[in-house]
Amino acid sequence: MDAAAEICAALADDWLPSIYQTKIRTLRTRSIQIEVAERENAAIIQHTLLGIELKVARHRFACPDLATARYMRIFARIGCRSFAIPYDITRISSLADELETSWQRTLLELDRLTTGRPGRSVSIVRSRLIGSVRAAVNEIGAGEVMPAFDRETRQRKT
Repeated sequence: MDAAAEICAALADDWLPSIYQTKIRTLRTRSIQIEVAERENAAIIQHTLLGIELKVARHRFACPDLATARYMRIFARIGCRSFAIPYDITRISSLADELETSWQRTLLELDRLTTGRPGRSVSIVRSRLIGSVRAAVNEIGAGEVMPAFDRETRQRKT
């Protein structure tokens, strides 16, 4: 059994792709595309005079608020180029919390599984784990660029 499958089994519903599929993609979302390398990236949130930015390598992405920057940082870390973000901005903060907690628990489980292994072996297992998380998120998909507004309202009857 590989490390990704073991960590997925250990985390169960707290596995990052599981949270993405059950709690994010079931909502009304819009997709975001960012230019990041498809590998593990160092993503930094910066507070500038113009607002909040997410810096990944040499690229900077403007973010409307801190919650959105935290949310985008999770996907930038694992190298996802396109992902869904909730259209309702009030939900982004709590989902960012859940995703960050899942990420940290994943890294703790990885440390537990690779204790006593040589450094090169740990880095290989880590890159395979991040690749499998990225592949699972990409398989779920990012959805439409804009959500469908097909709900009936009192002002406009269909």
